[in-house]
Amino acid sequence: QLQPTSSILGVINFIQIVGVCGEELKAAQHWNGPGIIELLRSKPCAGGPWLVTDMRRGETIFELDPQLKERVDQGIEQEGSNLSGVSAWCSWDEPSEGDNRSSDSDDDKENRKERDEDGERVRERRGSNEAGRRIITDYESEQIKSTLKKGLSSTHLHVKDESHTQSRKESFDSTVSSDGPTELIRTRSLESVHLKFNLEAGSLLPLALRGRLKHGRHFTFKGIMNDIAITLVSSSVVGSITDEEHPFAAHGTWLQVLIQDDTIDDMIDDLDELSSPDEILCPKTYSWPDKRLCITILPDES
Repeated sequence: QLQPTSSILGVINFIQIVGVCGEELKAAQHWNGPGIIELLRSKPCAGGPWLVTDMRRGETIFELDPQLKERVDQGIEQEGSNLSGVSAWCSWDEPSEGDNRSSDSDDDKENRKERDEDGERVRERRGSNEAGRRIITDYESEQIKSTLKKGLSSTHLHVKDESHTQSRKESFDSTVSSDGPTELIRTRSLESVHLKFNLEAGSLLPLALRGRLKHGRHFTFKGIMNDIAITLVSSSVVGSITDEEHPFAAHGTWLQVLIQDDTIDDMIDDLDELSSPDEILCPKTYSWPDKRLCITILPDES
């Protein structure tokens, strides 16, 4: 409620902590914080204009006024979500040849040789002739951490603008700078990917698709126990190491997955049940063979 004040020691900013219920926090994640703050201001018993937290409040603003839920849904539909990423339990790998073949259609099998040759040329062009993921040294791990810290910031992945002259197909190294030698981290294209999330992280996939990618944005899952990161990007995002021809690309342990606009709605429908995680029996796998993508939801560790 106080405006920034200048002093001989610098600028003083007033920061207020506002208490919210779990459902209100979830709504802020799916939409945005300022929007929920304004809804709290509208209800005296939920904070009022001064946002005073009542620790004894037992009802959410949506229980006090059910119409506010519709306002949140409208906000998500019109504006999307401001949440660009979370720390989560996640992992990824490139399925083996046998796994890929088992899900191929007849046409896929006939064209496999051509795809493999094209994929090999891409790997050679990007300096990656090794198969599978390599074991990284401690020194390389530190370089990856530095690159991830910079690469996952919003300054390197932007929503495409008509006045933006930057190409989506530019290399990772041209959009991400690092204090260390980035040549230690190789970039390669993948033929298919298998994403794995625990149930808590998987429950955010509908948010990532509906609130971020559908609005031309990106969403990142950053591993809490390792250097792994998975960034889902839409076709409107520039600065990605993926493109329409090669939708899966990895820079070290950072995987980027391009979800085409015509696929987002299908995935939203297929993964919508994750919005009610208590009803999901894990493990459960969702597969899109024509996109060479599958996602497995694993139970949360106790």
